[in-house]
Amino acid sequence: MVALDRLVDVLGSLGTHLSCAPRGRDVELRGVALHDPAENGTAAADDVLLGLGVPSPAAAARLVGSTGAAAVVLHGAPPLDERVVAAARKSGAAVLLVDPSVPWGQLANVTQTVVLGGRPKGSGDLFAVADAIAAVVGGPVTIEDQQSRVLAYSYRQQGVDPVRVQTILGRRVPDEARRSLREYGVFTHLARSDEPMFVPKLTDQLGGRLVVAVRAGRELLGSVWVEVDRDVDAARHAALVDGARTAALHLLRARASADLERQAEADLVIGVLDAGHSGNLARLGLPGADLRVIAVQAHAGEGEHGAALLAFERATAGFGWSRPGRSALFGNVLYTVLPCGDDPAVAVEWVRALIRELPPEAVVEAGIGGRADAAQLPASRAEADECLALSAGEPVVYDQSWARVLLRRLAAVAEAGRLPARGPVADLVRHDLEFGTQYATTLQAWLAAQGDAREAARALSVHPNTLRYRMQKMAEVTPLPLDDADQRLAMAIALAVGRYRT
Repeated sequence: MVALDRLVDVLGSLGTHLSCAPRGRDVELRGVALHDPAENGTAAADDVLLGLGVPSPAAAARLVGSTGAAAVVLHGAPPLDERVVAAARKSGAAVLLVDPSVPWGQLANVTQTVVLGGRPKGSGDLFAVADAIAAVVGGPVTIEDQQSRVLAYSYRQQGVDPVRVQTILGRRVPDEARRSLREYGVFTHLARSDEPMFVPKLTDQLGGRLVVAVRAGRELLGSVWVEVDRDVDAARHAALVDGARTAALHLLRARASADLERQAEADLVIGVLDAGHSGNLARLGLPGADLRVIAVQAHAGEGEHGAALLAFERATAGFGWSRPGRSALFGNVLYTVLPCGDDPAVAVEWVRALIRELPPEAVVEAGIGGRADAAQLPASRAEADECLALSAGEPVVYDQSWARVLLRRLAAVAEAGRLPARGPVADLVRHDLEFGTQYATTLQAWLAAQGDAREAARALSVHPNTLRYRMQKMAEVTPLPLDDADQRLAMAIALAVGRYRT
């Protein structure tokens, strides 16, 4: 079951426009029907009817006016013909217009994937698959992905060992248990074989397991684990293999559905970040204010692009039972719009949760923009980008780092030749480079200490007399208008900017 609004979001990437919805966008959809011009077929009240073979607006009006479907999809371009609008008001059916260049086959596949949740009616969900395997094989079941994250588990889990309890509560196999399974060769077996493997009790916390790979062709999608005290007979081995095949079909269909949702979500997020479209926030399920933009880059040796894709997959899948933010991958930067208000700690914890979801070798850098409403999100994105450039392993928050962001902006101006090439600071830097003096550093310390010679000398680890002598010699190199507040400020900025220049 899916709402019309979700179908509209996904089909939007194919150039589909919702032209009218007499009963609103919350109408629930449960099936997909195809219109056959040669037959007088019927559609259920919760079906999406794909209007194949409708040659004219008049024919479209007849179809829409007579259907019992919740929504009708037609080839065409807006605006919708008034006859079709009137027919829609009569029947209550929503009408979606899709670009005629989109083939009906592609449109049907996408619509079925979204409406049916990636599976035929009556096939149940992955939890039902786990229940069925548990009933036949005779033990509590978990279905996990390649990273040992729990995707589903059987209803009955009584009497399970401590690792199973931790696995279900934490939604992933504990690291210590994974190490034990890896050392026993379980993951090597799953990578190479489709046959079930019995794993005896390895620790006091980790009891016996029967495990089999969930595979689509050569691709390993995950695994099915049944908690048993001893190996089972050949018939139950065969039942476990059949269950793994069913799980594989479900995972493939679910992944296809998720990919469509991710594409639709990413398009909406980019619209928000580029132009601050407030309407997109409502469609994303986000509030209109108290938001922040997070920019993330993930690197893993030679697999930099793969790490970015994995970060996007984990961000859009969520780290727990709920997912507060909405994300898009733009180039190799993951952008997430997150509700968090005044306190950036929520965004920092989101980044740390993402890091925990990635492989240990991944290096993650992140920048967090300032608080924003819809119109301010493009500015928050720019701030997040600038903070990302300052990141060195820890998330950088704009609220706490705006001064560094400002200096980096000024450094960029300097790189473009906009910083004066002459003047006191430039003269002292050239003198230091030519004669090995430390005049620029000395001036910077004096300005930071607001003219307190003792404080400046302490910062430089020199005697105050040494500092005073340097100041005298510096005045011989270039005029130092230290009694002018504007000039002191300009010199301090020029010195600070110099630290950020590449």
